[in-house]
Amino acid sequence: MWRNVYRNGSLSGQFGKTNLIMINYFNFKEFENEYLITNDFGRYEFIDKSSLKTLVTGNANALEPALRESLTEKFFLTGESRQAYLEKSVPYLRDMKCHLLQSTGLFIFVMTNSCNLNCVYCQAQSENSSTKGLMSKEIAERGVEIALQSPLSSITVEFQGGEPLLNFETIKHIIEYADSRKGNKEIAYNLVSNLSLLTDEIADYLSDHKVQVSVSLDGNELVHNSNRPFRQGGGGSYSAAIRGIKMLRDRGISLGAIQTTTRFSLDHAKEIVDTYLELGFNNIFIRPLTKLGYANDHWEKIGYTPNEFLAFYKRALDHIIEINANGTVFSEGHANIFLTKILHGYSSNYMELRSPCGAAVGQIAIYYDGNIYTCDEGRMVAEMGDPAFKMGDVFTSDYNALIDSGVCKTVCTASCLEAIPGCCDCVYQPYCGVCPVINYAVDNDLFAKAPGNNRCKIYAGMLDYYFGILHKDDKNVIDILERWIQ
Repeated sequence: MWRNVYRNGSLSGQFGKTNLIMINYFNFKEFENEYLITNDFGRYEFIDKSSLKTLVTGNANALEPALRESLTEKFFLTGESRQAYLEKSVPYLRDMKCHLLQSTGLFIFVMTNSCNLNCVYCQAQSENSSTKGLMSKEIAERGVEIALQSPLSSITVEFQGGEPLLNFETIKHIIEYADSRKGNKEIAYNLVSNLSLLTDEIADYLSDHKVQVSVSLDGNELVHNSNRPFRQGGGGSYSAAIRGIKMLRDRGISLGAIQTTTRFSLDHAKEIVDTYLELGFNNIFIRPLTKLGYANDHWEKIGYTPNEFLAFYKRALDHIIEINANGTVFSEGHANIFLTKILHGYSSNYMELRSPCGAAVGQIAIYYDGNIYTCDEGRMVAEMGDPAFKMGDVFTSDYNALIDSGVCKTVCTASCLEAIPGCCDCVYQPYCGVCPVINYAVDNDLFAKAPGNNRCKIYAGMLDYYFGILHKDDKNVIDILERWIQ
């Protein structure tokens, strides 16, 4: 069971003493033979049952001196001066909530919803929609003008699809138009592609304009080809992805990779990790399926339970840690995000793991037809036939109108963990995040209808794994984790 405790104000009247230490809000969970406690600063401590009982009853002065000192340093206890506590703690809370001090920084341009692959889990397409199209240059220009209205001095423009290289001429137009209009604003360009349509001309252009590329790569040839066959002919796309990776590497282009886990992937954890390592990547982002688009339509065939995914994830992480123990630095994406919060008390601003989530206030998705959605997932729900997360369009909206829209405000409200039952009193609340869009797609409600849904169980299981390592206090393994996030 997870529990929370809050002590606000002096306890001197209750205990007949003055200058008692005040206890800050915390959540707790039984963890092996002890209890894990956490607070809103992302600080944690493992304590025994007796110490927990002492905290719950509000008698912090009765704690062992070393523990009391540690809990004070980690902001569980205020010390004798509340003002000094506030002055010291505010910067650390700002680090955990740094995303709240930023405007929208990521603008996703969905160049097309067409694709030359027929991935079994495609979240950008649905059997409910058969309309295909390409973003026009007019829509592209209007989308750029909205992106440039963001108050941030530096933004990222990301090209997605479908397969965005089907509309490469408009990608070029966006880059050149944005560069001509950006003034003092810095723009980074990202491309998410299967790379099967990559040519020398395209690769040269990407290199010349410093476009970072993420390739969809699900693992070794067997897994990748099972998940990501070509639409025509049905053959696997692995060799095309490898060819594209080599072309980009030869030009020194910054290259990442995106992995998606299907039921077929579950028996191949080691092979998937080893493939990334052999191809020269220094990390892998192990991602579960999201029940959108084809993944939702075909869930009975390609889906799995949270426990099945977590077993796969733990096998992969155990293997990755073994790789590191043998001298090779190789990390995992979810672990990097969570551990940055746990060990460094700092949010990396990953859109799905923040409170509120990044919908609209962190990212905006501009669809090929000019409609604008809260996020990538929002436009995927629209592809399934429901435009609930449409905030406006490039013809009638500006940036301020989008942020002021009811859709933006509603999604922010629905993703504020500190106010969501079942999340606010969870020991993992400081590190986690919810996606109202996925809740809506699965449960027809912005709020999960039952605590502990699939997404919640997966994140909780990942965090159990990391905290299990920290609880064992294996210095060698913890040093490996620290290296990942330095």
